[in-house]
Amino acid sequence: MGIFLVILSWTAMFLLFLVFILFLAYCLYVKHIHMKYDHIPGPPRDSFLFGHSATYLRATRSSKLIHDTFLEWAEIHGPVCRQNILHYIIILVTCPEGTKEVLMSSKYPKDRFFYKQLFNLFGQRFLGNGLVTAQDHEQWYKQRRIMDPAFSSLYLRGLISVFNERAEKLMTKLSDVADNEREASMLHLVNSLTLDVIAKVAFGVDLETLKDSSLFPQAVQTCLKGMLFSVRDKFFKFNPKNRPFIKEVREACHLLRTTGAQWIQARKTAMENGDDVPNDILTQIIKTAGKEESMTEEDEELMLDNFVTFFIAGHETTANQLAFCIMELTRLPDILEKVKKEVDDVIGMKQDITNEDLGKLIYLSQVLKETLRIYPTAPGTSRDVLEDIVIDGIHIPGGVTCFFSSYATGRMDKFFKDPLTFDPDRFHPDAPKPYYCYYPFALGPRSCLGKNFAQMEAKVVMAKLLQRFDFTLLPGQTFDLQDYGTLRPKSRVVCSVRRRNHKK
Repeated sequence: MGIFLVILSWTAMFLLFLVFILFLAYCLYVKHIHMKYDHIPGPPRDSFLFGHSATYLRATRSSKLIHDTFLEWAEIHGPVCRQNILHYIIILVTCPEGTKEVLMSSKYPKDRFFYKQLFNLFGQRFLGNGLVTAQDHEQWYKQRRIMDPAFSSLYLRGLISVFNERAEKLMTKLSDVADNEREASMLHLVNSLTLDVIAKVAFGVDLETLKDSSLFPQAVQTCLKGMLFSVRDKFFKFNPKNRPFIKEVREACHLLRTTGAQWIQARKTAMENGDDVPNDILTQIIKTAGKEESMTEEDEELMLDNFVTFFIAGHETTANQLAFCIMELTRLPDILEKVKKEVDDVIGMKQDITNEDLGKLIYLSQVLKETLRIYPTAPGTSRDVLEDIVIDGIHIPGGVTCFFSSYATGRMDKFFKDPLTFDPDRFHPDAPKPYYCYYPFALGPRSCLGKNFAQMEAKVVMAKLLQRFDFTLLPGQTFDLQDYGTLRPKSRVVCSVRRRNHKK
């Protein structure tokens, strides 16, 4: 027995010694990484081993916006700014030439550090290898090529009737709010609207979330919040206090994917029966899978990946843009009157807006673009740079992640004079175009496929809102931002709503 205890003791000591040696080796490797990249400007690390992780955690757990920290770092340390997280190096790039070099090329893949985190959330598959997260270029290109017809200009022009019809449901809702002198959370209402729109035009389903309470909006918000904690706090899942929330996230992911499976099966059945089906996103998702000689379980999962990707991306950012736009216009009477006059001149009192009308709403387009400059709902994108590169004269050894912050560049005085002043004339047709410092939909081959879809929808909805209603923010509302991976108004833009008096 004594010999057994001695052996056990020596084994434990050996294992402890081995752990110590491995830890020491890792610390030496981290030191090597520091020596390799510390010539790049950057803020002081919070700690030797964890780098700037504590800064991210503080922002996630408080009301501070991490993107304001990025802006501060860019202004202090310059257009190429280093961040350390363990042995990973992230380079914040706000240099237009560097942005052009990396984002406009297909040779720099999506960042494995971030986008792999979106494959699943706490063990439940989330975005998987869909169009946004696919890192392999060939896998991405195959999906993108087949999805393109659903976003062609000809197809989008045919959606104007759906945009009008769904927007009218919101107008009816707001008319009831105005007549009964109730307050309205505009963020909630436009979120419900854009969710209904994407469900109808992309998947042929009537959700009617503006009428009925639906589990979908809450499921999407839960997934986005879970995504934020999963990416920025590696220890979140190990805290027992977080288990109830983690369970909610997993259930929300499961709801989206099981619903997607039902919708896909119903459409596949219709296609097999020879029924007429729209040439929408759902049809394209099924056609993507149909290119395979035989369907595997992974092919089925890939269909669901793209379902969830388009379902979330197709409504969340547009809703936030609309809410930010309403929020800003409530405090800018001169700009509000100018854009209302344009809407009155172009569409008058008619109910249906045409594609030709949209082309004439030039100042409204400027207002929406300026909204995305100050409030980019998707605040940045990232790429892996595996080979050595020189940006702004600084040599960057390969093996880093470059993060491009449209939030930071949009608020920097070097690119936009008085950047916090809301000025739609920055985007006047005759004004000089921003040079690789304004990219709310990213840039290059991996730019947002739904950009034109989103802006058509936003334009129709804003035109109808400006045509018919006046909004006043209620006391206590702030202009603060909230980070859920996408940026949204923290105070939810709660307004009193009145019908416009066109007789004035």
